[in-house]
Amino acid sequence: MSTIGPEIERLIQLLAKLPGLGPRSARRAVLELLKKRDVLMEPLALAMQEAAAAIKTCEICGNLDTATPCSLCCDPRRDSKVICVVEDVADLWALERAGVFRGRYHVLGGALSALDGITPERLNVASLIARVREGVEEIILAMNATVEGQTTAHYLLDTLEETGVKVTRLAHGVPVGGELDYLDEGTLSAAFKARRAL
Repeated sequence: MSTIGPEIERLIQLLAKLPGLGPRSARRAVLELLKKRDVLMEPLALAMQEAAAAIKTCEICGNLDTATPCSLCCDPRRDSKVICVVEDVADLWALERAGVFRGRYHVLGGALSALDGITPERLNVASLIARVREGVEEIILAMNATVEGQTTAHYLLDTLEETGVKVTRLAHGVPVGGELDYLDEGTLSAAFKARRAL
C-alpha cells in the first residue's frame, strides 16, 4: 500500500524522466516543491505553462526562443557568412555562455547513430545545405567528441564537399588547466594528432 497519493507519484515519475534526476532525486525535488508550494511550486508551474505556450523552434537555425526567426538569427551584429553546426540546442547555449562565437548557428537535432535509428534524413542537413548555398563562407563543425559526433562530422564533411564551402572543426585535445595523467587515451591521442608548431 502506497503512502504517496497518485498526484505526487505522477509528479515524481515525470521529474525522474529529466536528465540527471533518478527516482530518488525526483522524490527529494518533489518534497521540496511541496514544502515551498507558494514560493516555488506555483511560480514554477506557471513559468512552465507560459514557456510551453511561448517557446518556438527557430525556422532558420533550430534554436529555441519566443520568436522565429530567433534573436540570434535576427541580430545584425552576428556574421551571417559563418555558421557553427551543433548537435543540440544545449551545445548552442554552451557556446553562447562562453561568448567565443559571433556568427550564426545551425542545430542538427542530434547525431548519426545506427543503434538509435538516427539517420541523415532525421537530422536538419537539407536546411543546412540550403543555407550554405545562400552565400555562407565557412562552416564550423562543433560536434561532440563521441563516436556518433565524429561520424556525423565526417558525414557532413562529405556532404558539404560539393558546395565548395570552407569546413573547419573545433580542436580536440588537452583542456585548459588539464593535467596529462588525468586524461583518457582518446583525448591524448586527439591532442597529439592536432599538435601545431609554436
